[in-house]
Amino acid sequence: MTASLDDLPLRDDLRGMRPYGAPQAPLPVALNVNENTHPVPEQVASDILDDIAVALHEVNRYPDREFTTLREGFAGYLGHGLGAESIWAGNGSNEVLQHILQAFAGPGRTVFGFAPTYSMYPLLAQGTGARWRAGARQSDYSLIVEDAVAQIAEADPDVVLLCAPNNPTGTPLGLDVIEAVYETTRGIVVVDEAYQEFAPKEAPSALSLLEGRPRLAVSRTMSKAFAFAGARVGYLAADPAFIDALRLVRLPYHLSALTQAAAVAALRNAPTMLAMVDEIVAQRDRISATLEAIGYAPHESWTNFVLFGDVADPAATWRALYDRGVLIRDVGIPGHLRVTAGTEAETTAFLDALASVGSAV
Repeated sequence: MTASLDDLPLRDDLRGMRPYGAPQAPLPVALNVNENTHPVPEQVASDILDDIAVALHEVNRYPDREFTTLREGFAGYLGHGLGAESIWAGNGSNEVLQHILQAFAGPGRTVFGFAPTYSMYPLLAQGTGARWRAGARQSDYSLIVEDAVAQIAEADPDVVLLCAPNNPTGTPLGLDVIEAVYETTRGIVVVDEAYQEFAPKEAPSALSLLEGRPRLAVSRTMSKAFAFAGARVGYLAADPAFIDALRLVRLPYHLSALTQAAAVAALRNAPTMLAMVDEIVAQRDRISATLEAIGYAPHESWTNFVLFGDVADPAATWRALYDRGVLIRDVGIPGHLRVTAGTEAETTAFLDALASVGSAV
């Protein structure tokens, strides 16, 4: 007889929860989870394979626990005067965020974010035994200093998660809001810049705020701009004391030698890897312009996706696109759907399918 989850002595605070999940289906055009749909360039893939082959010869030994070479690579990539001692990394930015919450949140503590935002935040908070509290955004999903500060002061959280640009809305976040939130809270402030490479080139990063702010961390990922979603590599920059706190909760040798080798090689080829960003941004802007032209309401996006409103029946539209071989995301915002900016061909397939759906839904 097979047991059910209810038959197990699960933690009470996990009962009734559902695991994170986005639909995975073998459709020709998958634009639902904000992947970089461009493949890794052939010459870069060859370079990565060479480094992995070298690492394989020593895979019988544990990897560098401090992943020193990788941290040096990230520091060089980020700039802002950062050294390896200010860098941390993990198996995707979700693990990096989990490390932060394990160190600074946990039972009896509160994690705060402005909803709607990245759907993993409450799951990470609850998974570490912390309480998740959702604040509110403006009607256009932006944040303004006075309102953000008032909400933070009232909630008095231990950790604040700021997604900048925000997922699932694509909304940019001003440095003035980050500074004000930091000054208001006694706790940790994490700026999740997973999509920063897709913002305008002149847009400042929260990395510029790190100096003198030991409770501030800025997280990034290689999943998006670097087309490395399957490699699972995320990282952050913070004060060295902050990094020391994360060492207390990480598992031993948590980054495999093969992961480290692949990421180091990808960073070495950063200009080539990032060359596709401009094309993705062009397709994102093409999507926004076309959606507006055919009667939808796309929101401003500094990411590799577009959230669009004025969808009369999101569930029916999603299904109609699915039936036409195009997978996008219903993120649960009434009257809205979200689509990833893919290649030119994928973008064309989505726009053509949506145009045909207009008369069918």
